[in-house]
Amino acid sequence: MPQWAGSSWYQLRYVDPTNAEAFCAKENEAYWMGPRPEVNGPKDPGGVDLYVGGVEHAVLHLLYARFWHKVLFDLGYVTSREPYRKLFNQGMIQAYAYTDSRGVYVPADEVVERDGKYFLGDQEVNREYGKMGKSLKNSVAPDDIARDYGADTLRVYEMSMGPLDQDRAWATKDVVGAQRFLQRAWRAVVDEETGAVRVTDETPSDDSLRLLHKTIAGVREDYAEMRDNTAIAKLIELTNHLTKEYPGGAPRALAEPLALMLAPVAPHIAEELWNRLGHTESLAHGPFPVAEGQWLVQDTVEIPVQVKGKVRSRITVGADASDEALESAALADPKIAELLDGAPRKVIVVSGKLVNIVP
Repeated sequence: MPQWAGSSWYQLRYVDPTNAEAFCAKENEAYWMGPRPEVNGPKDPGGVDLYVGGVEHAVLHLLYARFWHKVLFDLGYVTSREPYRKLFNQGMIQAYAYTDSRGVYVPADEVVERDGKYFLGDQEVNREYGKMGKSLKNSVAPDDIARDYGADTLRVYEMSMGPLDQDRAWATKDVVGAQRFLQRAWRAVVDEETGAVRVTDETPSDDSLRLLHKTIAGVREDYAEMRDNTAIAKLIELTNHLTKEYPGGAPRALAEPLALMLAPVAPHIAEELWNRLGHTESLAHGPFPVAEGQWLVQDTVEIPVQVKGKVRSRITVGADASDEALESAALADPKIAELLDGAPRKVIVVSGKLVNIVP
């Protein structure tokens, strides 16, 4: 069945794609899509766990799919009352588009900038911003990006562009940033010159372990809430730390969790790193790292110190330091002492956040 009918029930075919007698066996549907009251509560309608689509799907595809699924449920062919449990609307990928003097769109990849203006050949064109697509002649072929930078780079760039539910601006020149991040993650494990694994059995420093487990906790939460962009930001911070602190190769205790956390956004590189680290089974079947609570407790904090409303220095104190201790540490700071002529008129302490000194 083509068109609307076919696209309204295809998720059922995925659970039993080789069945030549029926669109799917009822026991397959019950296993993959049936209600799970013991997990989701007594009112669980069943269905696919997550449906990701643009806002237009809520009016067209999603509406028809629900009607179609209700017919199948009423006829007894499926056990789930709804086709999908949860809907997530993703934003649009946007890009610059260009029109000529007639208002006709011209190929964006043929436009060049000169002196703040835009030209197609010798003809000046107008630049505007809009949805990426064929009609605006501003689409970018994923195959070209994958060919030039790698499929994982494409995935990481797209996922790091911004919140998934918001419109995001495409810029091909920024793709290289995602590629460099993956190259740094690779070098933490593999020597680029020889191809040899260069992880060590060194015991990570306390600072490294704190950052690792902070990253694990944050990335787990970000993935669960579909905040891929902030998860990638945390992985970049961890990778940069490994590059700086362990130029000869990362400790295994840090490299393995990094590969596991990287897998959802860069599966090919992560799988290769996992194999190079000596694992014969795919990391898709491996446990996701779990943060250890002892490393999530912050021992010290950095507090900004203001003089006349401007930050002049920062002090590092215990996380449980009292207001009196913050004031004493701020006044004892050499940078602050140079700015004061005798005792200050007033010291305002915002517990655990700020010290403001009025000379």
